[in-house]
Amino acid sequence: MRNIFSKAVSPITLCAAILSVSVGILPMADADISADISADISAEKLLEGIRLGTTLQHGKLDGHIRKDGKRTPLSLHLSGEDITFQFHTNNTWSGFHMQLKEGEAKLFETEQGKAKPFPPQKIGEAIIGSDVTYEDLSLRFLYWKDAEIVGEDKIKMQSCYKLRLLNPGKDGRYSLVYIWVHKKYGALMQMAGYDAQGRLLKRFHVTDLMTVDKIQTLKKMNVETYQTGTNKVTGVTYLEFNKPSKSVRRGL
Repeated sequence: MRNIFSKAVSPITLCAAILSVSVGILPMADADISADISADISAEKLLEGIRLGTTLQHGKLDGHIRKDGKRTPLSLHLSGEDITFQFHTNNTWSGFHMQLKEGEAKLFETEQGKAKPFPPQKIGEAIIGSDVTYEDLSLRFLYWKDAEIVGEDKIKMQSCYKLRLLNPGKDGRYSLVYIWVHKKYGALMQMAGYDAQGRLLKRFHVTDLMTVDKIQTLKKMNVETYQTGTNKVTGVTYLEFNKPSKSVRRGL
């Protein structure tokens, strides 16, 4: 049985997307982890375990974005408080980066070798025609302030806290994001983004994990787009990652 709730959480695991998520089996975890989660429950405390900046170290993960049979190389690189996201199209690497500072996550793009704030109107745009947007890949909403626990639900037959995160600004597609966190292990189990009218826009599903240095890390994740105001899926994109090697870094 795989232990996907290892005490040592990889930054790559957190960066790629919801990477300590259950895929159907919940093995036993370290007793001190579950005790810590249940001892003093608050939305902020639950978020600390899944935010990108809590255990940032140097790390890198390569893979691809796949939609309609087309694969686009993807690379994520973590260095200190900076996370770089790159994708390869038309024989050129391009991308953006996110800076984690003082409890906030800010997106930047690079022009002529200089970083500049990410255009607000671009944050919710799809990347290379996929179902993944810039805010999806960065998971920046995990840093929105004043999160609240609004109830409890069963996800994959497991008891979870349901958290509500409200967009403090007007950028991006999501005005509201709900996340479900396992009550005992503190793992992020599910996530869904909604517009200002409360209509479902997007869901994420982790379907496979891989072991890297004895730590469970994302291997495959499906990103589903919904027809506004319905539960009809109109598009699915797959994020698929390779097991890290000692090869030379790809990308810019």
